[in-house]
Amino acid sequence: MDNRDIIILSDYEDSDNDNGCEASVLIVEEEDVKNRNDFVLPPSDLDEDLVVTFSRRAEVLPHARYDCPIHPFTFADCETAAPVLNNQLICEQCFCYICDKPASLCPVWIHSGVCHCNSHKKSELWSKLRNYKLLGGLQAFDLTLCEIDPSLRQADTMLQSFRQGLYAQFTYYIKGKPAEQFGLSGTDQQGLVHDYTPVYEFVSSFLDKAEKLGGRAAAIMSLGAAEYFIKHFQASGTLRFAPRVNPAEAKAVLLQRVISSVQRQMVLEDFAPDFSLKLQAFYKRLSLPAELKTMKNSLSVRSWADVLLVSVLKGQNVLGMRKDKGKKDFLNEPISVVLLRTEVLQRQRRYRELWRYLRVVVSSDDSKLLEQVKDLIPFFMCMEGEFSMALDTFLFSGKALASRFTPHLFLFYLRIFKTATAPKLAVTEPTQLCYSDAVWEPIKDTVPMPRAALVKFALNLQRCCPAVYSDTQCWISLLKMVNAPPDSLPTLPEPSPQFLQDSKKVVNSVLINQNGCLTTHIQIPRVIMEVYPDQALLLLLTGALALRIHDGVLSPALPVLSTFKENAWALEWLWDNLSSDRLESFSQEVSQEMQNITGSQVAFEDYSSKMRVLSQHQL
Repeated sequence: MDNRDIIILSDYEDSDNDNGCEASVLIVEEEDVKNRNDFVLPPSDLDEDLVVTFSRRAEVLPHARYDCPIHPFTFADCETAAPVLNNQLICEQCFCYICDKPASLCPVWIHSGVCHCNSHKKSELWSKLRNYKLLGGLQAFDLTLCEIDPSLRQADTMLQSFRQGLYAQFTYYIKGKPAEQFGLSGTDQQGLVHDYTPVYEFVSSFLDKAEKLGGRAAAIMSLGAAEYFIKHFQASGTLRFAPRVNPAEAKAVLLQRVISSVQRQMVLEDFAPDFSLKLQAFYKRLSLPAELKTMKNSLSVRSWADVLLVSVLKGQNVLGMRKDKGKKDFLNEPISVVLLRTEVLQRQRRYRELWRYLRVVVSSDDSKLLEQVKDLIPFFMCMEGEFSMALDTFLFSGKALASRFTPHLFLFYLRIFKTATAPKLAVTEPTQLCYSDAVWEPIKDTVPMPRAALVKFALNLQRCCPAVYSDTQCWISLLKMVNAPPDSLPTLPEPSPQFLQDSKKVVNSVLINQNGCLTTHIQIPRVIMEVYPDQALLLLLTGALALRIHDGVLSPALPVLSTFKENAWALEWLWDNLSSDRLESFSQEVSQEMQNITGSQVAFEDYSSKMRVLSQHQL
C-alpha cells in the first residue's frame, strides 16, 4: 500500500446488556497508526464493503455507578440495608448517584441503612433522596437541577439559616418576659408579656436582604420565609400593646409585603412560565390562617406569554375573554398587577399594547383605582400619535371620562394636540400628567391637529364637563389660540359685514339645538369655513363665550376680554350676541373688576380700552 493517512472505521455493534443498564458513552482517542506496508488483505476481504483493520479499547468517562461498563450493576428498587451482590465494586470513574461526587468519596457508600452503592435513577426512593440531597429546601418548589444556579443555591443557604434564627426568635416570644421589664405595673399587668415585635423585625430584615439580592432568588427567599412565619400562633398571656406586637396582625403585614414583592418580580423580571407556575403552586400549598384566606389567590399572575394576554396585546382579542375547554377565561387581574404592567409597558414605550390591555382588563379588588388607570388610555393613544382615537375615547366611549376632566387636564391635552409633543414620563393616574416637570418631546411621525378639530374638541368637551366650561383659564387658552393669526399676519382681517351678520344665525344653530338647549354633539358646518375659515372659528368660540356669560358670572373677565385686543371687531360681535340686560350687568361686573385691579398702569389702560369699546357699544 502507498504511504498515506488511514481512516480507521469500526462496525462494532453493542451486544445485549445482561444487567439491563444503559450503555455509557465511550470515546476513542486519536492515535497515530504506523503505516504497515507489509499488511496484505486476504482476497476474501477485498470483496467486503467495510473491513476493520485496527481497534483499541475505549476510554471510560465519569459515570454513575449503575452505568459502569466494567462492574455489572444489579438493580433493586428500595434496598438500603446492604450492598446488592457486587454493587459496592467501583472503577476509577464511578460516581455516587446521590452525592453527585466520586464513589470513593461517598461517606455512606456501603453504610447499613443508607447504602448509596445501590442507588439508581429508576427508583423513586433513590430519586427523591438525590433531589433532597442536591436541592435541599429548593425541593419544596419542585425545581429541577437544570433550573438551579448559584444564586438559588445562595438563597437556599440563607433560607436554612433564616429558619434557625426564626425558630430562636419565636421561642423567645413564646417564653415571654416579666411585665416589669416593660415598665408595666398594677393588678391588670401581672405575669408575662409576649412581644412579637422582635420576630417581626427579624423577618423584615430577611425580606430586605431578599429584595437586595433580586431575581429568582429573591422570590424563593420571600416565599420560603412566608412558609415559616405563617405558622406562628398567638401566645397566651398578657400582651404588650405596641405596633405589630400581635402575630395575627404582623403576619398580615408581612404576607402582604411578600405578595407585593413577588408580584412585582413576576411582572418586571419576566420569569420563565414554568418557574412562575412553580412559585404559584408553592404559594397555594401554604396553609393560610382563616383571617388571611382572602390572599389565597394573590399570586395568580399571568406570565407575559399567557395565551389570552398575548392575544389582547397584539390586538387579536378585543373582548378580554377566551374559551378554554368550554370554560370562559376573562382577563381579570389584581389592581397591583395592572399597575405593574402599566409601568412596564410605559417603560418599554409599548403604548399601543398598553391601551389595548387597559381597555379590556378587569379587577375586582379596587374598581376606583382601575378607573383612574383606564382614564389614561387617551394619553397612551396620543403617545402613539393616534389623536383621532383619543378624541373618540373622550367623547364617544361614554361621557363618564369627559365628565371627570379637570381644567388642568384639559389644558394638558390641548397642548398635546396643538404642538404634537408630549412629556416623557410614566404615570398611573391622570393627576400625575398635570403636575410633572418632565421634558416635552415631539411625538414621532405626528403633526399638530388643525384648529377646526381643536375647537370642535374643546366645545364638545365643555358640554360634558362643567368644570372646564366654567374655568376662565380654559377660555383664555382657547381664545388666544383662535385670536392668533395664521402664518405671518399681524391680525385676523375683519370679515365682511354680511358674513358677520350671517354668522350669528349659523353659530347659534351650531351651539343651540331646536329645543333651545346646548348642543351635546357639535359639528362645524362646511359652509361657514369656506370664505373666512379662521374668522369663522373665532366667531364660533366667541358665540360659545356669549352663552357662557349668559349662564353666570365670568370671573375674572378682563383676562378673557384681553385676548380680543388685536381683533376688536370680534369683541363687538360678542356684545351683539348678549342680551341688553346681560350686557348691562356684565358691564357692571367688569367695571367692578377694573376697580380692583392692582398692577402696572399699562395693564390698567389696556383693560380700560376694552371697557370703552363696551361702553360705546351700549350707547
